Amino acid sequence: MTPQEKEIQNQQRNIAAQIKEVFENTMSLFDMDIPENDDRQAAELIHRTMQETLDMLKAEIEKGTYDQF
Repeated sequence: MTPQEKEIQNQQRNIAAQIKEVFENTMSLFDMDIPENDDRQAAELIHRTMQETLDMLKAEIEKGTYDQF
């Protein structure tokens, strides 16, 4: 196991918690900003946006953007 693989094992819960926190905070913003918010639709839209962002990051990684971070 590489040092990076060991580190990701150590960080996995932290990363998941941070992602969930961003999702839930954004859900709360939708509830505050939209009086009759449809929570299911909001959740789906937020998830889609987060996935698009992850896809963008993956493309940047593949392009080499973070090779010398």
